[in-house]
Amino acid sequence: MAGRTRSVAWTSLARDGLDEVLEYITEDSPEAAEKVLEVVLGVAESLSVFSERGRVVPEVRDRSIREVFVYSYRLIYELTSSEVRVLAFIHGARDFDRWLRSL
Repeated sequence: MAGRTRSVAWTSLARDGLDEVLEYITEDSPEAAEKVLEVVLGVAESLSVFSERGRVVPEVRDRSIREVFVYSYRLIYELTSSEVRVLAFIHGARDFDRWLRSL
């Protein structure tokens, strides 16, 4: 729902996940990696206003843990009253349980 503005913060785990993806893409195309970064940061920033647009993460079933897809990646975030905290940026085919155990 629009109307409430929240700050957007990335956890170190989420930043590391994004960095890994960008490094991998850069091997083939630095330009593509730059475009992915632009899109991901834009989507994340848009959550400051449209924070509830993502779906509830099915593996967690907690209404405060949501995700949006960016290309084939899951941008997983947590809502608080004042903040959107990006928890992970992982490939959609990656083992979600492995990520969850790393928390």
